[in-house]
Amino acid sequence: MGPLRDDQGAYAVENPRSSCVQTREELLALPAGFSYLVLGQTGTPMTDGIATPIAHDGMAAFPGKRRHTVRLIRNHEVRTTPGSPTGRVHVPGSRRYDELGVAGTTTLEVDLRSGEVLEHFISFNGTIVNCAGGKMLHDRGWLTCEETTAGPSQGWQRKHGYIFEVPLDGPRPGKPAPSMPLTAMGRFSHEAVAVDPRTGYVYETEDDSGKPDGFYRFRPNDPRHLAKGGVLEMLKVRGTDNYDCREGQTMGARLTVDWVVINQPDPNLENGTPTCTQQGLAKGGAKFNRLEGCWYGGGSIFFSSTSGGDAKNGDAPNADGYREGYGQIWQLIPGRRHRDDVLVLVYESPGRKELDSPDNLTFTPRGGIVLCEDDASAVDADPHPLAPGLDNVNRLIGLDPRGGQPFEFAVNITDDSEFAGACFSPDGSVMFVNTLGHTAALDPPGRTYAIRGPWRRGPL
Repeated sequence: MGPLRDDQGAYAVENPRSSCVQTREELLALPAGFSYLVLGQTGTPMTDGIATPIAHDGMAAFPGKRRHTVRLIRNHEVRTTPGSPTGRVHVPGSRRYDELGVAGTTTLEVDLRSGEVLEHFISFNGTIVNCAGGKMLHDRGWLTCEETTAGPSQGWQRKHGYIFEVPLDGPRPGKPAPSMPLTAMGRFSHEAVAVDPRTGYVYETEDDSGKPDGFYRFRPNDPRHLAKGGVLEMLKVRGTDNYDCREGQTMGARLTVDWVVINQPDPNLENGTPTCTQQGLAKGGAKFNRLEGCWYGGGSIFFSSTSGGDAKNGDAPNADGYREGYGQIWQLIPGRRHRDDVLVLVYESPGRKELDSPDNLTFTPRGGIVLCEDDASAVDADPHPLAPGLDNVNRLIGLDPRGGQPFEFAVNITDDSEFAGACFSPDGSVMFVNTLGHTAALDPPGRTYAIRGPWRRGPL
């Protein structure tokens, strides 16, 4: 298999102030020996004749249709007004949940040998604010999530805040998948999901900024057909109602977990029905802050609390007085053979240098974790020596879940966009990752990167 290379070739100039190197395109800084190729930048024409949408976010990689290929399904977190044409994910005449929807997913088929994009098209549309999601059971497709609970009162035709299925097979250029909400999986500000392949349970994170958030589990009636319903539950720490995971925690401590049922997973928020979070907290559910990335790996569910922790980032306090931190990484160890589920704080950031606002994450084929930073701090600048002129710089951070300190792997040196959607090709040779770009304008553009290098020589 030949190496991927960027548009200018695999060229790099070492920066003496960092272990990273800076490619000639000057978009990313990477360690020596790594190179990247830009795929699917906002505005470039796709196979279906539509311009690549804005706001590249959560993503997963699957085996491709052809030999030596990989298929990517990528979210677009478009946050424009109802029906706005700016960077819209839209196929006229297709079956859409909301006719005014502006977000959805695109699918790319990529040749791993040459880096050529063989197909690139809208695979799902008719939704809004598609932030992240996760792989379906047995890699049959992608679960895309709406990070909002907006509805008709905000100008949309339908209620939003749901999870939708995007099949791996079926969508094709000009024929996106029909969109049907999986209402039993909850209506809330979804971020990401991860499926335990042993049980088919779907774990879900919530990111409702400024409020306590919940960590959820969906137990489907039929793991292969989520539309057949199931039971939605919120995590509760045994013995303590409303246990506050946001601060005062000890890394490595093991917390025994219970689950409380959400009786109305599809609340009519327009008529004052309690939210899923309110229902769960009323039963003693645990409090987290800004739960985002979620991934299955090593028999566990790993998820990030973007603003949890004792070291505070300086942002204004939440509605309940909680002051946000620099981030936490959690591990949920599902119980086997009637054992209890266990929750463990894997890592908590002591400051911005180590880790600042972890968002999407992925478990690498070699047992490491890659964290996508989303530094949205409104108070303090976060400069970096490789990115002069940028106030807030986002990085890809590596972490060994078995212990050790986080380390910098990549730096976005072209704009202040967050990293998102990190995932590896099935053979482990290439990491794909996005930079978000603007969620309501064409500039800065969203970009998808294919990064290749000596993965097996390092901790990732």
